[in-house]
Amino acid sequence: MYNIAYRMLNNREDAEDILQETFVDCFRNINFFRFESTFGAWLKRILINKCINHLHKNKIDLMLTDNLPIDVYEEDDEIAYDISQIIKNIEILPDGYRVILSLYLLEGYDHSEIAQILGISESTSKSQYSRAKNKLRSQLSKNRIYGQT
Repeated sequence: MYNIAYRMLNNREDAEDILQETFVDCFRNINFFRFESTFGAWLKRILINKCINHLHKNKIDLMLTDNLPIDVYEEDDEIAYDISQIIKNIEILPDGYRVILSLYLLEGYDHSEIAQILGISESTSKSQYSRAKNKLRSQLSKNRIYGQT
């Protein structure tokens, strides 16, 4: 759970605070758990919502617009990477990109679920995910971690 919060907030102290608030809120409101999913899934959803609310409260611009052009990169079969460098590059992505990339790739949400969580359209989620991947690819390429694009 901490890793989810940290990936979304990119700040250790904020992640710890939000995680603690999540556990407190869950146990205070345990009677609202409807057994429609596992307790862990319910807890994870609350944590993600709290992280998103925290980002909004701190006026983080999610850069969510459908009108920006999408750069297309060809996939390279030979990818050289260092996991720690990839993680560092994900951490420096703009917040909106990092949130969508984390929810899709790392947490396994699909674009319709991300759209619902963030209050955006599914096409916005898809386009922002594509931009996030391209930005990450570009950053990794600059650092010579990812093959030539």
